[in-house]
Amino acid sequence: MTTDTQFPLMRTVGFDGLLVTFAQTMSEPSNRAALAFRGAVEAQQIDGVFETSASLASAYVRFDPSQLSHHDIKGQLRALLDSRDWYSAPLPSGRRFWKVPTVYGTDLAPQLEDAASAAGLDPAEVIERLSQSRVRVLTIGFAPGQPYLGPLGPEFNIPRLKELTPMVPEGALVLAISQFVLFSGPTPTGWRHVGQTAFRCFRPEMEQSFALNPGDEMQFVSISRDALEDIRATCTDGTGGASCEEIPA
Repeated sequence: MTTDTQFPLMRTVGFDGLLVTFAQTMSEPSNRAALAFRGAVEAQQIDGVFETSASLASAYVRFDPSQLSHHDIKGQLRALLDSRDWYSAPLPSGRRFWKVPTVYGTDLAPQLEDAASAAGLDPAEVIERLSQSRVRVLTIGFAPGQPYLGPLGPEFNIPRLKELTPMVPEGALVLAISQFVLFSGPTPTGWRHVGQTAFRCFRPEMEQSFALNPGDEMQFVSISRDALEDIRATCTDGTGGASCEEIPA
């Protein structure tokens, strides 16, 4: 539970939004609180609320001021905030656990050794630790369906690069500040490219175009380059050979 009496903090965003912030920075408890609170708001199905989302440490609520006054929605959210300790609340139900085949290093993910040096570890040790880490989808952002994942161990609290990498491909697993990002499309980045997958986060041809939801969990299991090439040749559903199971409530 947070010890800072400033939080949770509720602020107005424009004429039709409220932002509930649980900490100044992301941590496991503050992200848990944001996800759990957002789920509770969704479950209440408040008339006039038509959008919610969660970031690393905040939950956003958008409402129709013609149906619901600022005073009323603030009162309802304040009552919900006061109803429990959100920093230790259960995460929402319906979450999934994905195990994603991943090539670490090689020319497919050429910044693994640089990341290992920044972490003060041998590359083989980095691969072992990263491939055994089970991380949470902390939020979706920057690009359609793109997850920020963590937290990783403190040894991976390494800075971003000082210069951008011109382009990493779809399915790139990148690392910085104790988090992964799994890229949903080709893009420049200042994060270190340490792994490569065939997983597609954004599938616009499907009814549910975002493969992941905040609160889902992932593990990036180490495989060989040849195994990844086999997956690319045979797997056409966008999962990149990943397995998926429901997380018990």
